[in-house]
Amino acid sequence: MSYDIRDINLAESGHKKIKWAAANMPVLSRIEQEYAVTKPFAGLKIAVSVHVEAKTAYLAQVLRAGGARVALTGCNPLSTQDDVAAALASEGMEVFCIHDADADTYVRHLRQALEFNPHIVIDDGGDLAQLLHTSETDKLIDLIGGCEETTTGVKRLKILEREHKLRYPVIAVNDARCKHLFDNRFGTGQSVWSAIMNTTNLVVAGKTVVVNGFGMCGKGVALRAAGMGARVIVTEIDPVKACEALMEGYDVMRMDDAAAVGDVFVTVTGCKDVITSKHYINMKNGAIMCNAGHFDVEINIPQLQAMSVEKKNVRNNIDSYILEDGRSLNILAQGRLVNLAAGDGHPAEIMDMSFALQARSAEYISKHGQKMESMVYDIPAEIDDGVAMTLLQHKTKGLDTLTPDQQYYLENWDLSELEK
Repeated sequence: MSYDIRDINLAESGHKKIKWAAANMPVLSRIEQEYAVTKPFAGLKIAVSVHVEAKTAYLAQVLRAGGARVALTGCNPLSTQDDVAAALASEGMEVFCIHDADADTYVRHLRQALEFNPHIVIDDGGDLAQLLHTSETDKLIDLIGGCEETTTGVKRLKILEREHKLRYPVIAVNDARCKHLFDNRFGTGQSVWSAIMNTTNLVVAGKTVVVNGFGMCGKGVALRAAGMGARVIVTEIDPVKACEALMEGYDVMRMDDAAAVGDVFVTVTGCKDVITSKHYINMKNGAIMCNAGHFDVEINIPQLQAMSVEKKNVRNNIDSYILEDGRSLNILAQGRLVNLAAGDGHPAEIMDMSFALQARSAEYISKHGQKMESMVYDIPAEIDDGVAMTLLQHKTKGLDTLTPDQQYYLENWDLSELEK
């Protein structure tokens, strides 16, 4: 066993975090109990590239309980929690990640996670997939298939599929109803604002918040901002989503116009150059910008740096850029994924559902992957529904079922049989 982490002596703190998370992840806990008996991953190797914090650590433990040999690395240098990495390493798991690793170290850790030729990969953003389709194609030798956690990664994989370059089957876990309806909306909505408030120690009520992008994550960010008393402006490229934002009670503007009125900007688009030099020119003194998209390209920081006469770190995870006219514009968490780079990520109960989907999808790949084509698959409905049912059972909530007549009514156009 091997690892490359900050300090193994941090393990005790990490163990406490993992235990707390596990205690609040009932669906994944039930899966762990099952896997400890059934061992669906016996003899298999799983490489995981996800934000390394307590909830991810518990997923890795569950996979190992199912018989897998697991290698874990991060998917964002600033989201790694060194004490959590140490806790897993102290248990004998192969862990390769260090908080705030430079670019070369980050890529080296990704390669290390692939060194044992995995049978299954679990990706968050497609970094392992990128390597497996470029410089690490030799690591495809034992690969059965993979799972992808986030919107950006699924988009990358679908491009590969469209160009007939995808080398293995992948389940789009992100697109599951139990993922995007809860993780993307409620998880992102809460964790982004927790990170912003803890980082800035400023009030949200009364401020003008600009949410760039009104996908599922943007909906959650806007909902929480409005709930705390902010005036919310949405920017969009999709006319239907823009209309939806209007119907939700938000204002809709072009970013060129919103730049001058926003107090806080949150990018949630999955695209690049959402906020650039033409926007910095018009922003208020003291404006705050942060990113809730996977990669740190939505806010063009090099352009801001070029326009600035000085850069100051004014508070942990806040860099203030001073422009020639004396205005200061503030960037949180270096423009990286703010809820993880400056916070603890989504609540445990939210990631319980997402990581239960990951575990079940990996199990599905282990059983059926050899017969699957190299394409991006929707998550099987039985997995999605099964995770939801497990949560309802844990909460002792009942669910109605259709009668035979109701089932017939929904599935047939000729209803004459019901009239007899």
